[in-house]
Amino acid sequence: MSDEVSALFSVSISVESMLGLLLLFMWAQNFELRAVAWWGSAHLLRAGSISLFGLYSEVPDFVSIDLANVLLLTSFAATWTGTRLYAARKISLPLLFAGGIVWLVAVQFPVFQESIHLRSLLSAFIIAAYTWAAAAELWHCENCASVSRLPACFLLFAHGALFLLRTPLVMMLPHPAGTERLFGSIWPTVLSSEALLFTISIAFILMAMAKERAAYVHKAAAMIDPLTGVWNRRGLLTENERFFPSSGQPAPEAAVLLIDLDNFKSINDRFGHAFGDRVLQMFAATARSAVRGTDYVGRLGGEEFAVVLYGLAGDRASAVAERIRNAFAEQARVIEGENVGATVSIGVAVHDGSTIAFTELLWKADRALYRAKEGGRNRVESALPDFYSRSHDAAVPLPQAMPRSVA
Repeated sequence: MSDEVSALFSVSISVESMLGLLLLFMWAQNFELRAVAWWGSAHLLRAGSISLFGLYSEVPDFVSIDLANVLLLTSFAATWTGTRLYAARKISLPLLFAGGIVWLVAVQFPVFQESIHLRSLLSAFIIAAYTWAAAAELWHCENCASVSRLPACFLLFAHGALFLLRTPLVMMLPHPAGTERLFGSIWPTVLSSEALLFTISIAFILMAMAKERAAYVHKAAAMIDPLTGVWNRRGLLTENERFFPSSGQPAPEAAVLLIDLDNFKSINDRFGHAFGDRVLQMFAATARSAVRGTDYVGRLGGEEFAVVLYGLAGDRASAVAERIRNAFAEQARVIEGENVGATVSIGVAVHDGSTIAFTELLWKADRALYRAKEGGRNRVESALPDFYSRSHDAAVPLPQAMPRSVA
């Protein structure tokens, strides 16, 4: 091996090792980011593989070629496995080791033993398959809002394509006369340089993706009610206020359902607070199943919830409220063998597109909920159309305190 190639191998081993340890250190700071552990392990596996490649002609070929290739293929499989975890999909252990097993089986045939080009083409094909599979996982990830996702997809796809093309290029371009030895040409230097640039770039992009995911998880945790899994009051207000601009531009058509569990204190007194928590969880699940995925369900505090419907108004919003009320009454009639008979009262406020703050719409729905309570509970009431009539030239002052049901 030339001094230039030897130096490049040493640099590659050092870089892969440092990046792998850096990713594992990042994972140690947050064990929930399991994908980072797989990505870090992939870099360490590549460092081990390159170390064995560097021992070519000094150790048996089984170690410097076969075992080195198995580690290399498994490293890319580990990268793919990490992207599956990042995309919230299950890992597949058979596919994780499939590439290495295919390599070990294939090289037992004389046709592969006699041709370095066929062995190189096989390993390149497996690596391309893993990297393209990783790119596909990120591309089709529905829960990956990371801005670094698209650059990662591009790098993975490009690296897989270069690996797949490297064997035909080496076969077409000139070699030193009379040798097929692995380190007999300049191409190992070129390919190692490309691999080094890729591994540095993809490591930092994957770290950026992990940081963005951690930031998103922390932000979501601050805006999600831990008991029911729906938005909390802060999250509901934050997510919906942005749809109601204060610059005078019309906001979209929307409706707010303000919901209160009837006689909830009595349920706690009769069955205990743990049972009451179960009832709250049941209602949250019922409300989420009764609305669209684009609608918002939030717990404003205690036994009070809100549902925000966009693109629905009038009778359609009231129909959704009735669906929630009926579904919960049916499911909460008997809970865990207990005759609970829990019901809800719902106030509906519809926004027709005129400029109005989201908190004002909540206040309007609160007045309708109050009328539902006064009317006997277990019913749906719509806000009175003249309750919030006002001139466009005169601003209605906001209340000094939040409504009773959102405080």
